[in-house]
Amino acid sequence: MLKDIDIAAIVSSPYTRAIQTVQGLATYKALIIKEYETLKERPIKGLEYRLPEQELLMAIEQSFNNKAFCLEGGESILQAQRRAIPTILQLIKENKGKNIVIGTHGNIMTIIINYFDKRYGYDFWKSTSKPDIYRLTFDDNNSLTEVERIWSEMEG
Repeated sequence: MLKDIDIAAIVSSPYTRAIQTVQGLATYKALIIKEYETLKERPIKGLEYRLPEQELLMAIEQSFNNKAFCLEGGESILQAQRRAIPTILQLIKENKGKNIVIGTHGNIMTIIINYFDKRYGYDFWKSTSKPDIYRLTFDDNNSLTEVERIWSEMEG
C-alpha cells in the first residue's frame, strides 16, 4: 500500500511482528529498518502474564481514564508516553517534511496519538484492526494536524 510513496526512513519496535509488518516495504525501498526499544508494546500486566480478555479490556479502558493507572507489573499510559514520545519527537525533527514508516503495536500507537490529541483513547484503540495503517500529519510545530486510516481490508 505504501510502495509508491517516497519514504525517508522505516523504524520499528524490536518485536518480530512489528518488524515483519514493515519488512516487505523496507526490502522494496532498499531501506534498513531501525529498531527502537521505546516503540515496543505496553505491558498491561507484565508481558509474560495473560489476562482474561474482559480483564484486559477493563484495565486498558481504566488506563485511558486515569493515565497513571496500571496493573502490577504493567506500564501506565504516562510511563509509556515518557518512553515513546521522545523517540517520536526526535524522528519528526530528523525527518521534517518527509514521510517515515513506523512499525509498532495498537496500544502504544494509540498512546502516542493520545499524547498529541486526547480524543484518541480507548474507543479509538478498540476500533483498530490487526493489521492497520494510519497516516499522521504534523505541522512545523510538531502538532498533530491529521489522523487518517489508510488500511483497507480490500487491499490488505
